[in-house]
Amino acid sequence: MESADPRNRLPSGRETPFLCLVAGVIGLAVVVSVLPLVGLAGRPDLLSAAFWTMAVLAVGCDARPFVPSGRRQTSAVFPSTCFTFAILLGWGLGPAVLVQTVAVVVSGVRLGHAPWRTAFNAAQYTCALAAAYLVLRLGPGGLFDGHRPGWTDVLAAAGATVTWFVVNYGLVSTALRLRFGGRWWPAARQGLPFELLSTGSLLLLAPVLVTAARATAALIPLVLVPLFAVYRMAYLSDEQEQLAALDPLTGLPNRKALLAEVAEQVHRHAERVARGEPGGRLALLLIDLDRFKNVNDALGHAVGDRLLVEVSARLAGVVRDRDLLARLGGDEFAIVAGGLDGVDGARELAGRVAAALTEPVSLDGLPLDVGGSIGIALYPEHGADYATLMRHADVAMYDAKHRHDTVAVYTAESDHHSAERLALLADLRRVLEARPAAGRTVRGGDGAVLPPRLATGPPGTDVPAGGPGTGAAPDPGGDPATGPWWLPRRRPRPAPAQPDELLNRILTGADPVRRHRGDPPHRPAPPGSPPPGSGAGGTPGPTGRTARPAAGDPAGGGGPAGGTGESGEITMYYQPQVAIATGEVVGVEALLRWRHPRRGMVDPEELIRVAEQSAVMRLLTYRVVEDVVEQLAKWSAAGITLRASLNVSVRDLHTDEIVDRIADRLAHCGVRPERLQLEITEGALMADPRRVLATITRLHQLGVAISLDDFGTGYSSLQHLRRLPLSEVKVDRSFVLGMADDADDAAIVRSTIELAGALGLRVVAEGVEDERTWRLLYAAGCDAAQGWFYARPMPAEELAAWLARYRPLSPVPSPDAEIPRRHAR
Repeated sequence: MESADPRNRLPSGRETPFLCLVAGVIGLAVVVSVLPLVGLAGRPDLLSAAFWTMAVLAVGCDARPFVPSGRRQTSAVFPSTCFTFAILLGWGLGPAVLVQTVAVVVSGVRLGHAPWRTAFNAAQYTCALAAAYLVLRLGPGGLFDGHRPGWTDVLAAAGATVTWFVVNYGLVSTALRLRFGGRWWPAARQGLPFELLSTGSLLLLAPVLVTAARATAALIPLVLVPLFAVYRMAYLSDEQEQLAALDPLTGLPNRKALLAEVAEQVHRHAERVARGEPGGRLALLLIDLDRFKNVNDALGHAVGDRLLVEVSARLAGVVRDRDLLARLGGDEFAIVAGGLDGVDGARELAGRVAAALTEPVSLDGLPLDVGGSIGIALYPEHGADYATLMRHADVAMYDAKHRHDTVAVYTAESDHHSAERLALLADLRRVLEARPAAGRTVRGGDGAVLPPRLATGPPGTDVPAGGPGTGAAPDPGGDPATGPWWLPRRRPRPAPAQPDELLNRILTGADPVRRHRGDPPHRPAPPGSPPPGSGAGGTPGPTGRTARPAAGDPAGGGGPAGGTGESGEITMYYQPQVAIATGEVVGVEALLRWRHPRRGMVDPEELIRVAEQSAVMRLLTYRVVEDVVEQLAKWSAAGITLRASLNVSVRDLHTDEIVDRIADRLAHCGVRPERLQLEITEGALMADPRRVLATITRLHQLGVAISLDDFGTGYSSLQHLRRLPLSEVKVDRSFVLGMADDADDAAIVRSTIELAGALGLRVVAEGVEDERTWRLLYAAGCDAAQGWFYARPMPAEELAAWLARYRPLSPVPSPDAEIPRRHAR
């Protein structure tokens, strides 16, 4: 069994400064006390009743010192301080050192201190008494020499009191700093209030005790009453400190006590590692109950509190006596387990904890099933301080939750909440909040500036200008049709002809007057150009396999997406959705892109993971809604009529605020609701079906279509198809990619298409990569598809150019278009 107080053990030889301090203090104490102790012989004043009364009380009171309770002993309260300091004031340094040394030896034996520690304590008191005696010598004389004390005596006694406290407390704090490490002042400041209350009160009683002893020794025992008051104050102060370190519900140590325990255990295990002893590993286990929220919501917080008490009792039964079990708040608990040889010991303890949580907890005859997720961090592998170990244990615990496992040990690969990600979240917030103001120049699909007639849209329609990724720039001149408010309004001039050939072709195709004049909507393709049905820029259409983008283009498309500010710029990319039967482009899916100035193109999945755990997700969703609706308005002005789909997070569907925001943007930009479609996943529906259903019902009533994304990868799919106001089902790419070779994937895709068709829902297949898959989907009756076979995601300006060159192509029956059939098992 190891000692309860690590200060009883001599440190290893590597802590030379500490050993030098101990030896130096003991040597200094011997030097300053030799002459005063030799001069004690032949002093008649030491035979007085007052001196012996104080000496006996000093030694007797230190036989029962007050030791603060708890796992970490702080400085004890030694009543001998009052009497020895009074002896110093009345009889000098030699008698005070003698009595104090005897009292320290008695208290050391009583508390079980090591001999070297007792010697150091006696030496530190000797040095403090010697320093105070030097200050007293600056005054006119002693308080016990028969003269009437004056103000100078009081000032000298006050200076001696302060000097004693500073020297004694400074030596102890420095020794602890050299012994256990850490910063000196924070550790010294932590124990300063308790020392001022206890030791300071004892020192201030000493002058009163000397003054009373001048009259008669019979008054000296009366000081036991204020000494008891000091003792009581120290007890109440310690009790308050202990209560501050306890959880009021379960009575377990709280986060504050856990921090102190981990700090002490880290120092203790660092010594073991330095000495090469076994058991040098310290484990911090973080436990989170899995289904506690369900109990609170269903049965109330009172039952939840009773459940926490029962769980804490179970956990206390599986931990060792030397381990610390703490409750951090809510349904989180922590265990500090020391003396381990490796991760196997921590896993064994975690296994006992998991087994204890497996059995249902019976409350009022109702069995409650609660499990737990446990994260483990080890010292020194995963951290050398409380903050690092706690953060890594938290990462491991959430890793266990995400993997639907019970126990997980920290690994750097699972750390998704690093400082780098926090910085990324801060950059994302800045780029979202730095959106340019309205009033920008409006550009068409290919990036050319639209004429004012198209920029403002139909009469009575307010089309907001610009949008992320369109290359829009602020227009300092304002609206040329209206001008500043202080100038008289004038009629807009006719729009000049656009020099851009592509834009002229788009306008000609959208303007019946131009077509009537005989302007051809499209020019013949020059020799050597891509054949009809193929995309531009190395993106073949339905007649060939799509080429992947270059390695240097992580976005998978051209067009400027780089940021102009220190946080980059958010850009929307669009991937066409093509009707399989006719080859007509019927819509696009809006995809988020962020090119960071230092990290380059940020992975969209990482971007969403970073954002959806905070309020930034809502800002991001509103930004996407505004950009997509504005782009739809600009496409309408350019004669491009498409439906745009965008993804929303489950956090956005928990309130109907998104419905009001979408309705406002659609009305503001003059875009019909059926031009916008929201994609939601089955996981979002299962998070909170009641609130999500209410939100998407309002969106359906508004006229915004709802698409069920990643169909087949969630839960209760058939129930969703029956209950929800859906317009479209998207078959997940994981099934589409393998349907040409895997009979099971093909069966899932075919069944999904048949089921959705029977319910009157449109079916869109994601991840169409090759011609055979395209023909298989046509044979299965799929409505639309998207994927690299048709086109890559691209910025809005590239999409307009792609649309101008795209030629619809319908599939024809082919022998290789037969859907693979699985064999009977």
